[in-house]
Amino acid sequence: MRSEKRVAVIGGGSWATALVKILCNNVSKLNWYMRNELAVEHIHKFRRNPNYLQSVEFELDKIEVSTDLEKVIETADVIIIATPSAFLVKLFEDFPLELIKDKVLFSAVKGIIPEYSAIPARFIHKTFGTPYDEIGIICGPCHAEEVALERLSYLTIACQDDDIAEDMAEMLACRYIKTTTSDDLFGTELSAVLKNVYAIASGVCAGLGYGDNFQSVLISNAIIEIENFIDEVSPIHRDVKSSAYLGDLLVTAYSKFSRNRTFGFMIGKGYSVKTAQLEMSMIAEGYYATKSVMEIKNKFEIDMPIVEAVNNIIHEKISPVIEMQILSDRLT
Repeated sequence: MRSEKRVAVIGGGSWATALVKILCNNVSKLNWYMRNELAVEHIHKFRRNPNYLQSVEFELDKIEVSTDLEKVIETADVIIIATPSAFLVKLFEDFPLELIKDKVLFSAVKGIIPEYSAIPARFIHKTFGTPYDEIGIICGPCHAEEVALERLSYLTIACQDDDIAEDMAEMLACRYIKTTTSDDLFGTELSAVLKNVYAIASGVCAGLGYGDNFQSVLISNAIIEIENFIDEVSPIHRDVKSSAYLGDLLVTAYSKFSRNRTFGFMIGKGYSVKTAQLEMSMIAEGYYATKSVMEIKNKFEIDMPIVEAVNNIIHEKISPVIEMQILSDRLT
């Protein structure tokens, strides 16, 4: 795939920017779509994304950056979608489906589609008719900011087709990125959604002044909730102690680069949800995911007290102080 297939990255945010940087190590030509015309002009002129990871300088002889989504996708064989989940439906609502037929699609969204309470893989399958064995996910534990700094990071590439997963893993592997593959498309993507909700909980607790002792119990209970949830929704054998599940949860719950933890921290410090959203320059995917996860957990009757607590705080407007006191009595 690396030598024969052309890749397109869809999105102009930090994770899309990081993926373009990584891929430039291994591909000769890459398509990159972003909707911001000023950002595209800036990249053409200065070789840097003016809004995200500004330290990264791109090799423009390898990249074709455009605001023309149809052109970017039509000339590519493999599509990596790295836009916020809340924008996906609008982005593709008028897209001519014939242009995406027979292409391999990877999700790097890390969120849930709020309109349908669906993970990106299901949205891709339903919207484009792409078979599930031609859909993949790129997940962490990995923050875009550390990719920009070329700090050693790990990615898991999940796809039901082992060859497709291996090909993408090869394209993403480089000096500072190590890759592994998985066939657990649904479990890894659901875990990537859930960890954002738990990162909000971690941030709220930090903002309220809870210490490391409590945080350790919180995250220990969080991985149990993740395991119970994904085993119920997608019952196959998996080891949630591996990096795609536990590792991704840990880095999102503890890292200073975690936008979901930051969002939760601001709420714990007394910001309203709306004010915290306005103060942040990036989307906290956990905000949208929480309500959707609640719908799914209620359908399957799964006990998830941490998710319930986060939902009560950010959607039911219950005091974080009161909610975390109640939650503390339910953790073990």
